[in-house]
Amino acid sequence: MNALEGLKKYLRPGQVYRRVDLEQWSTAVDRHLKQLVEEGTLQKMAQGVYYYPAKASFGPVPPEDEKLVRAFLKSDDFLLTSPNLYNSLGVGTTQLYNKRIVYNHKRHGLFVLGGKEFDFRLKHKFPKELSEAFLLVDLLNNLNELAEDREDVLQSVKEKVLKEPESQMKRAVNAYAGERTKTLFNQWISGESLAHV
Repeated sequence: MNALEGLKKYLRPGQVYRRVDLEQWSTAVDRHLKQLVEEGTLQKMAQGVYYYPAKASFGPVPPEDEKLVRAFLKSDDFLLTSPNLYNSLGVGTTQLYNKRIVYNHKRHGLFVLGGKEFDFRLKHKFPKELSEAFLLVDLLNNLNELAEDREDVLQSVKEKVLKEPESQMKRAVNAYAGERTKTLFNQWISGESLAHV
């Protein structure tokens, strides 16, 4: 078995690898990576990030966004979200966005991984998992980026927020809200109107 075949036996379909991951199985990693990409075994997703496609009856399966982001950041400490998730809140948002947002502590800016654009945003704090309370706060933080009617969405969010358990919302607001969102929330809780938003 040659060195390239030896490296291949460690590769698993559906996995994303960093160049550094493969160094342990190859004495000429750059040459081997070039060969593996040329023969179609691996796909280059970004600088130093490669994917071994899983096969399905309809052809190769694209990599999972989480795996791509994990390899790119070299970290599990991130939260992958999208404005499309606001549609599940029942506050009148219906638009679909081709947008993936990655809250993290390492990178900021737009990066293309595997032909998809990811918007990496440095965030001091974010939860490990998405929750309805976090999504409501996140929607308010990003309201200016949405295509919907702002006033309508604000009114619906206000109604929903006031129905949520106050302690849960307060925790999410204190942990993740920007200043504008904190002000709004405090106005709602104290019974002020939306007129000054």
